[in-house]
Amino acid sequence: MRKTSPLSFSGLMLLCACAGCDPIINIAGANFPAWLLCAIVGGFVSAAMRPVFVTLGIEPYLWPLPAVYIAFAVLAACIVYLTFFRS
Repeated sequence: MRKTSPLSFSGLMLLCACAGCDPIINIAGANFPAWLLCAIVGGFVSAAMRPVFVTLGIEPYLWPLPAVYIAFAVLAACIVYLTFFRS
């Protein structure tokens, strides 16, 4: 039988303790974590900004495009999380 080290056990306990700190959103009787809603909103904001970048003519200067739009979606998701779920 393999023995676990105290460091990995304490890390696991910390992870389990932090799992209960996530805000929960109730939508139609189902509970969803707040980060899921923020990720969806970030994706929509990123997709909505693409026509703005094309209209302004700056999209050809954004490279690599997948990395730029993913970074923009993560930024928008973090802003939404900090705005609405900061405790």
